[in-house]
Amino acid sequence: MAQTSGQHENVVLFDGVCHLCQGAVKFIIRRDPERRFRFASLQSEAGERILQGSQRPDISPGRINTIVLYQNGVYYTRSSAALRIAKGLRFPWPLAFGFIIVPRFIRDAVYRIVAANRYRWFGKDETCLVPTKENKERFLQDG
Repeated sequence: MAQTSGQHENVVLFDGVCHLCQGAVKFIIRRDPERRFRFASLQSEAGERILQGSQRPDISPGRINTIVLYQNGVYYTRSSAALRIAKGLRFPWPLAFGFIIVPRFIRDAVYRIVAANRYRWFGKDETCLVPTKENKERFLQDG
């Protein structure tokens, strides 16, 4: 399993070739001045190592189709992950966490529609997002 102590306890796993997902990572970075979140693409070795620690049948390397937040030993996916990430950003984004009161099946239905169409609506790259020099340490390394 990936390192999970201290600095690795808020890891966002994202689709590294999806433009929407790459944009979400950049959005988080700009609104996370305390640098609470670290990142790994789902396609990376680091991402796969983190996913291997999950006991959930819906989370397995190579077949996951959602954003994953690994936080304090717990795996969150879809809208729950997105809302928990928003909660960790600077104001006003934590206010979005109020949507947690909406039943998950409704939140996740909307999430699934966007996820199913993300490549068509937002595009796809052939390679994963390459972090900037300033943010490289926030991305977990393979190996």
